[in-house]
Amino acid sequence: MTARLPDPSHVRWLPYIVAATFFMEYLDTTVVATALPQMARSFGVGPNSLSLGMTAYMLALAIFIPVSGWVADRCGSRTVFFGAIVVFTLASVLCGVSQNEVEFTAARVLQGVGGAMMVPVGRLIVVRSTEKSRLMQAISTITWPAIVAPVVGPPIGGFITTYASWRWIFLLNVPVGIAVLAVVAALVPNLRGTDRRPLDVVGLVLSGATLTSTLYGAELASQPGTKPWGALGFVAAGLVFGFIAFRHARHHPHPLIDVSTLKVPTFSVTVVTGSLTRIGIGAVPYLMPLLFQIGFGLSAFKSGLLLLASALGNLGMKALTTRILRRFGFRMVSIVDVAVAGVFIIACGLLTPAAPLALVLIVVFVYGVARSMQFSLLATLAYADVPQPQMNAASTLWSAAAQMTIGLGIAFGAVSLRLGALVHGEEAGRPFTLDDFRLAFLFAGLLTFVSVLGYMRMAHDAGQSVGGGARRQNAS
Repeated sequence: MTARLPDPSHVRWLPYIVAATFFMEYLDTTVVATALPQMARSFGVGPNSLSLGMTAYMLALAIFIPVSGWVADRCGSRTVFFGAIVVFTLASVLCGVSQNEVEFTAARVLQGVGGAMMVPVGRLIVVRSTEKSRLMQAISTITWPAIVAPVVGPPIGGFITTYASWRWIFLLNVPVGIAVLAVVAALVPNLRGTDRRPLDVVGLVLSGATLTSTLYGAELASQPGTKPWGALGFVAAGLVFGFIAFRHARHHPHPLIDVSTLKVPTFSVTVVTGSLTRIGIGAVPYLMPLLFQIGFGLSAFKSGLLLLASALGNLGMKALTTRILRRFGFRMVSIVDVAVAGVFIIACGLLTPAAPLALVLIVVFVYGVARSMQFSLLATLAYADVPQPQMNAASTLWSAAAQMTIGLGIAFGAVSLRLGALVHGEEAGRPFTLDDFRLAFLFAGLLTFVSVLGYMRMAHDAGQSVGGGARRQNAS
């Protein structure tokens, strides 16, 4: 039995409420890397010892994201969302007061559990409560934290760790979490699924193994001094588990992750083709800070300031995304935008320390614009044609794919950089050169270009149900 429909006056606030929790979660994920050296000194260990805390967080996400939709159906979306925020906020306090790496790692696992429930259930609340005609604007609102946080995270983390303490990175979540909890209790509807499905335990194990292997491989690939082949082995194992999980889901009467949603053409292209795009584009936030710090010789803080140009591009495009999609349609915008993204990703690798500052800022800014446009487009198109009863399944699969491609983007950037060093015959342990970065950005740009083929197969009126290309369609 489903809950009654939410109050229309409340619905318009839901995307902003969910976006606030998303920003809290995504920002924590990105700023921790900047704070690792200071955290390691306070714990009396080396920075590599704390990488386990980051890995544990991702593994907790991998295990609990697939089951989030099932729990929301059973317990109600508001109940699960509220509980996830409580867990995430409490875990943030434990991270901030932890005295050693064991306490910190345990707190990060708990934080990952909260994040795994918070993000997909929050997205589910929005897509279930919003009319199709307003879905484009709603999805655009909840997408911006995932776009902006990876860019603004490093400079924010650098500022906090330089002028205060790394503990404030986590403790600042407390007032935000308390404020959001009060709003959630007052405005968010407690929606439930229409049927009581049994828990697919085998599917849970297989999906957890898929995401865990993939994300752990990505973490290994991003760590300096590790063998890339070991990381690729874990990613390959994740793909094998993923194939087995897909076969299982197709034949199970009540699968944990319902892959039948891939029969919806617009949803399928955002998951399959969109994953290639997100991996290519997602390699840049890993590569670009390294380019500025290693290739240009800038400090971490100055590197973060340059990356703010990308954040400005992200935010600036937000005001135009809906109008552009309604004017030109999802198919045309996706093709053109991916091509632009590919060109400027490659252009990032062509930058040198002697390049004019204006040119560097323009290249980084346009990349941010293209990244924002494509990520918003994919997040909106994903739910354009999904029937209401399948919204839960679509949200779970989308969240799992999005989380996996974040890790694969990092892995692709790290492996591409090492392949660049291998091509140039550099010895192990030597710092990367500009030529290495040039090849790494080239590989990321080419992968982004390849995804154009998937978007070209889309129908010309794809996404029209949420307003994509409506004006042009009506004119004809």
